[in-house]
This record gives sequence, C-alpha cells and structure tokens, in this order.
Amino acid sequence: QVQLVESGGGLVQPGGSLRLSCAASGIIFSRAWMGWYRQAPGMQRELVATITEHGNTGYADSVKGRFTISRDNAKNTVDLQMNSLKPEDTAVYYCNQYTFNWRSFASWGQGTQVTVSS
Repeated sequence: QVQLVESGGGLVQPGGSLRLSCAASGIIFSRAWMGWYRQAPGMQRELVATITEHGNTGYADSVKGRFTISRDNAKNTVDLQMNSLKPEDTAVYYCNQYTFNWRSFASWGQGTQVTVSS
C-alpha cells in the first residue's frame, strides 16, 4: 500500500519561496512517475507538476517558470521548489504517483498547507 508524507508547507508572503518534500513508500519509487497536486478551498484537486522515472518534467501553465519538481530515487523523495509565490498558489499540496487516471486514486497523504498572504 502506497504511503505518502508531505512536508514543508507554511505561510509565506507574495514573492516568497517554499520547498515541499514528499517521502513515498510502498511503491517501486525508481520506476514511478510522480506528481505534485494541489487543492484550494472549494476547488477540485489539480495537477501542478510531474516527473518521470528518468527525470523529465512537466508543469501546469500556472506554475511554469516558478516551480521546479525534482526527485531523489535513493531516498524515495520528490520535492517541489516554489518561487515567486502568488496568493493564488494558496492550497493544500499533495504528492502521489502520476498516471493518466490520477483523479481516480483512492490513496492520498495528508498534504501540506501552503498559504501565500501578506
């Protein structure tokens, strides 16, 4: 059973930075495509960034150029460096595997709250 533990969230001013980290277990991490997702209050969960097993990355248009996803296969971790944060980035952030049917995933971690506010 996959287990995901996200950390690193907090309160930051607009223009600031945060680095999120996710520890994954219960999967063959080195072979898994991974993703970071977020859910704002009253909104559906959305995909923010993905990274393949080989390190190829993809980003939502709303975060492109500001966020960077990375992974450490030796530690089974996936990170999200977030720069130039905006109030609209406020959400609970989650990591999980990434497949085309990610919306049907039943198992999610507790997430980590990111609040961007002055």
